[in-house]
Amino acid sequence: QVQVQESGGELVQVGGSLRLSCTASGSNFEDYHMSWFREPPGKEREGVSCIDRRGSSTRYADSVQGRFTISRDNAKNTLYLQMNSLKPEDTAMYYCAAVEGMLGTWPPRLSDYNYWGQGTQVTVSS
Repeated sequence: QVQVQESGGELVQVGGSLRLSCTASGSNFEDYHMSWFREPPGKEREGVSCIDRRGSSTRYADSVQGRFTISRDNAKNTLYLQMNSLKPEDTAMYYCAAVEGMLGTWPPRLSDYNYWGQGTQVTVSS
């Protein structure tokens, strides 16, 4: 069992930056493949980025490629999402998700993840 909790979401202007964090507890963080998902208003939840257990392999949705960076600090049991050059289209509830072991699928499937945070709201405005 692992518990994850997101933080860092807030209102930001177009072109601004935010860093989201996801802290894990209850189990060995380094045993989990991690992903960020987001759910824009009125749309389905979608995969944004994922990272393997060691942080050696990362993936990004085309819509955020070059602007977002996923990383993890296993010593701190924390997953990060650095978001730069934010656009109104980035407005969404952002979720941290975990699954034990290794996943090689892209885009990440919601059904593969059995541990979820409560979400943190990111709103990008003019």
